[in-house]
Amino acid sequence: MRVLFLSRTNLFSAPGGDLIQMQKTKEFLEKLGVEVTISIELEPDLQTYDLVHVFNLMEPQESAIQAAHAKKHGKPVALSTIYGLYTEFERKARGGAFQVIANILSPYQIGYVKTFIRHWVEKRMHKGVYQMLYKGYYGLMKQLVSQTDVFLPNSDSEMQRVIADFNLKNPHYFPVPNAVDKSLFSTDTEPNEKFAQFKDCIVCAARIEGRKSTLQLVRAVKDAPYTLVLVGKASANQSKYVDQVRAEAGANVVFLEPMPQSDLRHLYRVAKVHALVSWMETPGLSSLEAAASGCNIVATKKGDTYDYFGDYAFYCEPDNITSIRKAIDTAYAAPVDEAFRKQILEKYVWEETAAQTLKAYQSILKNTDHS
Repeated sequence: MRVLFLSRTNLFSAPGGDLIQMQKTKEFLEKLGVEVTISIELEPDLQTYDLVHVFNLMEPQESAIQAAHAKKHGKPVALSTIYGLYTEFERKARGGAFQVIANILSPYQIGYVKTFIRHWVEKRMHKGVYQMLYKGYYGLMKQLVSQTDVFLPNSDSEMQRVIADFNLKNPHYFPVPNAVDKSLFSTDTEPNEKFAQFKDCIVCAARIEGRKSTLQLVRAVKDAPYTLVLVGKASANQSKYVDQVRAEAGANVVFLEPMPQSDLRHLYRVAKVHALVSWMETPGLSSLEAAASGCNIVATKKGDTYDYFGDYAFYCEPDNITSIRKAIDTAYAAPVDEAFRKQILEKYVWEETAAQTLKAYQSILKNTDHS
């Protein structure tokens, strides 16, 4: 079976959780005998592929064009939805003029404006952006959904959002978990001297940006008796916000550049807590990886985190410093629950992701003549 993975045009220049999801799914599908190629082309040559797997319903200016191209060439389409609107963040915490505008616009109008501005500023204007301007952000999403043969959400709750927002009747879907690489992330990893100075720290492996509520996290640990280690790229589009995070960070906050997972696993092993206090996660790869490595998890219930972590995580509100501090203090003092770690290493591993993905592929190829 030959599959083409398609994604946003800045997948490699602005890497996020979706890139890791694609690379790991590819790696573990290949162990099951599936040939996978990753591309960011809008209309690639599909001749040698059995099906097309498109990633990210939130980027319809690319994914809808890619799916339409696949349909035109008679190829079935699988869609990893990665779907969660950031409306609450835009309206409550974005700040500046855009927050005022966001309270007037509908969630999809917000997406329309943001997508256009982002592509204009990054000089990434292409056919898909012009189609979005004509059809609308929601219109293009709706088109993508209508051309999808099988949906691959990261959880049932994510699929329920898609069903509700696009008024779907009995969609064909397979929940495919976000996952950890158990050969990398587990408590078997020998702690590495490299990060010895961060023993018992709080770590947050995520982009520094408003949606991740990094500023509130920094404020919550002000004068705390422990170190907060922030690992991640500063958002290129939110330089004022990033400057404020750096300005308000106390002596107990350390900034580290993004690092490969092979290093990150050693940092998780010396950390006590991983805190990702976002306005939306489905559920946050770094939280899963840290939990598998023996950290307690602080998260918010925004998005699909509860589907994955249940009552094992310590929850807070992304805009409430007292709530964040209380969750961190409680998580810091609590022993690590071995049952939680075990559950992640059984249910949320890439082997399971690949197996479910392959089942989804087989289900749509059965219905398609590939002579």
